[in-house]
Amino acid sequence: MSVLKNREVLLGVTGGIAAYKSADLCSKLAQRGAIVSVIMTESAHQFIGATTFEALTNRPVHSKGFEVREHYRGEHIGLAQRAEVVIIAPATASSIARIANGFADDLLSTTVLATKAPVYVAPAMNCEMWAKPSVQRNVSQIVEDGMMIVDPEDGWLSCGQVGAGRMAAPETILKVLADQFAE
Repeated sequence: MSVLKNREVLLGVTGGIAAYKSADLCSKLAQRGAIVSVIMTESAHQFIGATTFEALTNRPVHSKGFEVREHYRGEHIGLAQRAEVVIIAPATASSIARIANGFADDLLSTTVLATKAPVYVAPAMNCEMWAKPSVQRNVSQIVEDGMMIVDPEDGWLSCGQVGAGRMAAPETILKVLADQFAE
């Protein structure tokens, strides 16, 4: 039996080309019996459709903080309280900066501020962006704040460059999440 069975997983999807990998991760979580809720940022909708995640989770996708879909106290409160673990995959430089600096200007960043669940962040961006001191400072800040990083992989990036910045493989993220519940 999977340690993920009947676990409430909150998947945050931000606006990067790696969002297609999030659908695979979502599918693998569901196949292992996890109960998955998805928050998509506005820019994530430019890369993948909500219908994909709704089909994989049998739940509505959440995008707007004041659009009541399930939680009448506010989606950020209901989702934050329900989550046993949060994974943001992909996490863009912009989303990492928001979280590192305590911004609450979209549903995902607000929910991260409101949750007591462990938060994992799987960065995905161009290798030049990943190497920037400002991005590394923000990553260090979220680690200092108690969140965990699922390090990006080296490899071919959609921009045609090769280097660190590719979102970790869904199987890698799945193992990290399973290990969270195996402890």
